[in-house]
Amino acid sequence: MKYRKISWLLFKRQLLDWMSVILSLFAILFGLFWLFWILWTTLSLGISGLSLDLFTEMTPPPNSETGGLANAIMGSLMMVGLATLLGTPIGIFSGIYLAEFGRRNMLGEIVRFINDILLSAPSIIIGLFIYEIYVTRRGHFSGWAGVLALTLIVIPVVVRTTENMLRLVPTSLREAAYALGAPNWHMILNVSLRASFAGVITGVMLAVARISGETAPLLFTALSNQYWSLNLDEPLASLPVVIFKFAMSPFADWSRLAWAGVFLIVLTVLLLNILARLILQRKTS
Repeated sequence: MKYRKISWLLFKRQLLDWMSVILSLFAILFGLFWLFWILWTTLSLGISGLSLDLFTEMTPPPNSETGGLANAIMGSLMMVGLATLLGTPIGIFSGIYLAEFGRRNMLGEIVRFINDILLSAPSIIIGLFIYEIYVTRRGHFSGWAGVLALTLIVIPVVVRTTENMLRLVPTSLREAAYALGAPNWHMILNVSLRASFAGVITGVMLAVARISGETAPLLFTALSNQYWSLNLDEPLASLPVVIFKFAMSPFADWSRLAWAGVFLIVLTVLLLNILARLILQRKTS
C-alpha cells in the first residue's frame, strides 16, 4: 500500500513537471510567433520604401511622387542624442548615490521610490507634464520641450541599471580599496564603476532604444515640422510622430514612407540591444 502511494506521488510530480514544461514551451512559441510576424511584416513592407530619397528628401505633401524622411531622421537624432547627453550623467550619478550612499537612509528610499514611479509612468503623462510646465509658458512647441520629455524617460532607466550593476560589485573589492588607503571617490571611480562599466553602458543603450520609438511625449512637446530645421526652439520633426501621422493617412506614398520609418526604428533598436548584449557578454566572459 505504501509502495503504491509513493508510486502515485512520483507519477503526479512527473505529470505536473511535464505539464509545466509544455505550458512554458507553448508560451515561448506563442510569443515568438507574434514577434517574428511583426518583424516579417516590418521587413517586407519597410524594405520596399528604402531609397536614397528617404535620407535626402523632406517629408512630402499628399500624393507627391518624391519625398523622404530626412528632416524626421535628423530631428530624432538631435532629440534622442541631446536627451541621452542630458539624462545619462544625472542617471549615473543618482545610481551611484543610491548604490554607494543611499542603501539604508531616508533620502535614498525617497529617491528610489520616486525613480520607480518615473520608471513605470506612461510616457504620455511625461509629455503632458512638459507641455504644462514648458510649452504653455513658452507659447509654442519646440525641440527643447521634446528633449526634456525624453530626458525624463532616460533618467529612471539609467538610475535603475546603474544602481543594480553597482550592487553586483562584491563588497570585498571596496574593502580592499579602503584597506589600501583609497579615498571614497577614488574607490567608486576606479573600482565600482570600472567593475560595472559594461552593465552601466548597457543600461544607457537600453534607455536610448526606449526613447527612439516614443511618440506620445513628442506629440505634446516637439509636435512636428514638414521642413528641414535644426532650430530646437521651434517645432521639430521626428520619426515616431511622422510614422504616426503617415500611417493613419489614406495616401499610398505616405504609407510607404511610414513603413520605411518603422523599419529604421526597429533596426536601430535591434542593433542597440544586440550591441548591449555583446558588451555585457564580453565583459562577463
